[in-house]
Amino acid sequence: MRVVVQGGGRRGRRAGLAGVLWGAAELAVTVGVVVLLLVVHQVWWTNRQALAAAHQQVRDLEREWALPSDPGSDPSTARVPAASPSVSASGAPVASASASAEPAPPAGAQAPPAQESAYGVLRIPRLGVVVPVAQGVDKRAVLDKGYVGHYPGTAQPGAEGNFALAGHRNTHGEPFRYINRLRAGDELIVDVRGQRYTYVVGKVLAETSERDTGVIAPVPRSTVGPEYGYGEPGAYITLTTCTPEYTSKYRLVVWGTMRR
Repeated sequence: MRVVVQGGGRRGRRAGLAGVLWGAAELAVTVGVVVLLLVVHQVWWTNRQALAAAHQQVRDLEREWALPSDPGSDPSTARVPAASPSVSASGAPVASASASAEPAPPAGAQAPPAQESAYGVLRIPRLGVVVPVAQGVDKRAVLDKGYVGHYPGTAQPGAEGNFALAGHRNTHGEPFRYINRLRAGDELIVDVRGQRYTYVVGKVLAETSERDTGVIAPVPRSTVGPEYGYGEPGAYITLTTCTPEYTSKYRLVVWGTMRR
């Protein structure tokens, strides 16, 4: 006698579909875990690593500055002074931000440092930021180390012109994450060997194009919004970072002038 079993093919198809869905769910969970781990690594772990390395670099610089410049000198004279030095305005023309040569530093200022080397410390008291300043803005060699980078061709600390800096807003130490909170009158302190320069925040440009090179010109003024910036020569500092957070679509800019 022949027995006919009905619905077996349908149940098989259902079982096959369930297997496919189960496999897809497992794959989605696996991918999700991998993505989560990558996010944790990028946002949390790189911050810890870069921040620790940057703080160590600050300590190394300060230890180096405390050493005597020659065997017969007093170590205390090499320390960074607490007060800002008086640097007079020269009134001489300054090179454009795109020039290949560095503007001449004032008397007593340091010579241009080696490319991608840390040579100074930026302190932002309002934000509790203490971060090394390195020459150049290469992402891997400078910014991803948790340093802030000095734009080549812009002025050195204390010099006439624009001492322009870039830093990460998110990940890799994120030294410039909260510079949007800076207000007029806040101090930006730059230490180099034997010198301290204090700048005072004057203006903030909340958003501009990444191609707005005017913001780091010797006399900084936005080419996108010319109403933002300055119109006279002076000793300026510029902080630039990406905005909005976790994107690199636009640039956030903070400007300051050196306290005389």
